[in-house]
Amino acid sequence: MRNLLGLALVTALLAVGCALINPSLSGQIPADGPSAVMAELHKDDVPIASPAAKDEASHAVTTEEVTYGTLDGIPFNGYLAKPADVSSPLPGLIVIQEWWGLNDNIRTMTRRLAAEGYTALAVDLYDGEVAENRDQAKTLVQAAIQNSERLTQNVVAAYGYLTDEQQSPTVGTIGWCFGGTWSLNTALALPTELDATVIYYGGQISTDPATLEPLQMPIQGHFGALDSSPSPETVQAFETALTDLGKETEIYVYEGANHAFANPSGTRYNAEAADLAWQRTTAFLKQHLQGDS
Repeated sequence: MRNLLGLALVTALLAVGCALINPSLSGQIPADGPSAVMAELHKDDVPIASPAAKDEASHAVTTEEVTYGTLDGIPFNGYLAKPADVSSPLPGLIVIQEWWGLNDNIRTMTRRLAAEGYTALAVDLYDGEVAENRDQAKTLVQAAIQNSERLTQNVVAAYGYLTDEQQSPTVGTIGWCFGGTWSLNTALALPTELDATVIYYGGQISTDPATLEPLQMPIQGHFGALDSSPSPETVQAFETALTDLGKETEIYVYEGANHAFANPSGTRYNAEAADLAWQRTTAFLKQHLQGDS
């Protein structure tokens, strides 16, 4: 097993959840700031299945509900999918929910990713709660942000489960929306352990070289040109900071695409942008987790 960072260090690194992605915002964002921003972005949205959540891979994978860790007696439960009829260890993927929670659409996307050749673990950052509308999602995401230490230990436990229990030789992360933020947060928590990180939009992303400097894994990001959180200007600054630090980085901004353009749940889906992003995502993960160029 590869050594994990001490949880005390991880907690210090990610002490303020979403807002930590830009440490300069600390103390400047109202208590409900990140959740209010997300609620505005999703003001006309509902968590119906988007075309991304197509269950084309259900016959090719096996699935189970698993407990991958515990904190203060409360378990971390998630959804595990892996290709059927494969007995040898596979690369692992930590799959991180949108702000709606670990719903059926995220489970479908987890199966879709597993069919690409991964042991995919969808983590549950809401401890079993799932939003059926925007107001519920805002409440759940705000509660999660206020308990960011548990979220951090959740994703660290997921990494440990994949490397120890599943014997995954490499591990990456992928997430959308709130999960995009937490894909980057997971990378910051495990800067030398993870082998690849994929970010689909998110919230505030750091442009601070000191924050990003520890990251050692290749990073791929997908952002909408019409998005305001993060804005294209912030995305450009993020890419510049990573490039100047010598990080292996692929950042894509999709013209005509807005926030949540590739979400498994919701009504903001942009097929052209989402299909291209998926092609790039699967190629990136294959290269860095499966060793194929």
